[in-house]
Amino acid sequence: MTLTQAEAFARLTLLRSPRIGPISFRQLLARFGTAEAALEALPEIGGRGGQPYRAAPRATVEAEVAATRRAGAKYLFHDQPDYPRLLAEVDSAPPIITYRGDLSLADGPCVAVVGARNCSAAAVKLARDFAAGLAGEGFTVVSGLARGIDGAAHESSLPRTVGVIASGIDIAYPPQHGQLQEQIAAEGLLIAEQPPGTEPRGSQFPSRNRIIAGLSAGTLVVEAAPQSGSLITARLAGEFGREVMAVPGSPLDGRSAGCNQLIRDGAVLVQSVADVVELLSGFDGVPRSSVREMAGAGFEAAPEELAEAEPADVERLLSTTPVAVDELVRQSGAGTAAVQLALLELEIAGRLERHAGGRVSLS
Repeated sequence: MTLTQAEAFARLTLLRSPRIGPISFRQLLARFGTAEAALEALPEIGGRGGQPYRAAPRATVEAEVAATRRAGAKYLFHDQPDYPRLLAEVDSAPPIITYRGDLSLADGPCVAVVGARNCSAAAVKLARDFAAGLAGEGFTVVSGLARGIDGAAHESSLPRTVGVIASGIDIAYPPQHGQLQEQIAAEGLLIAEQPPGTEPRGSQFPSRNRIIAGLSAGTLVVEAAPQSGSLITARLAGEFGREVMAVPGSPLDGRSAGCNQLIRDGAVLVQSVADVVELLSGFDGVPRSSVREMAGAGFEAAPEELAEAEPADVERLLSTTPVAVDELVRQSGAGTAAVQLALLELEIAGRLERHAGGRVSLS
């Protein structure tokens, strides 16, 4: 679709406004039809949640647009035809991304190759071999530009690689990958969700990981410790209904414990490029792997189906312990749309937090 400049600017303003995330952004568009209309309604919605509300200042958004142009990047909106198809299937997919490079790489067959930063030399060689072999078979290799496995996967699959970063499109992180990041932007594809100038923070890496998993038909973990970011990516892939694959390692090496745990939990054990190609060629959305987290609650109501509801009625059911939205619907006796709208108002007022798996809690 073609957006007017005014609507594109309004969407950017809406997404950069306080406490507006991907889910609440889509809910507001569903309810009001356009970002311009949603921005007009935000003060009233914030008031219903009990707090005054101000959207992002125009000057801040104008400065971001200028910085994006200086970086040689472009914006892509979630409902434009070039938005990656598999990523668009994820409820929490970023409504707006910035990118540099060949966008068509993200819409071909993609596989994520991820793993430990502090990895063994053998794992680096495995990552290089898998990435080069998969690129040779026509797959695009997706990773997060971290040290270790990520960097090896990118280097060996250029130019068929997508780098997804947790910083702004103009920030190289880690700094020693600055040249690699620039090469990916020039020859492959570089994607960022955060505004230009944003330095990476811890909370942004899981957000980056969901994009890596969402872009890919499958995620391959080469080497990873328990509780690592690579396992977050793998479990998100399982939640999204994608293949989860892992290379087994010695039980004596703690760096392999995460991969072995994934295999125990239902990931497919792979030992060669041929194993991955067999799993992902003609992937039809029904994975053989069984790594699953609780699926996120979708929100696809049409604007006229969004009923009015009082946030206080839903807030009484909430605590600081995350609970599934479906459970709130059951206990409240209200319709799904009414509960979702009440949650949106609480979120905009700063009293609600959203968690993985479609769960919510009081802030």
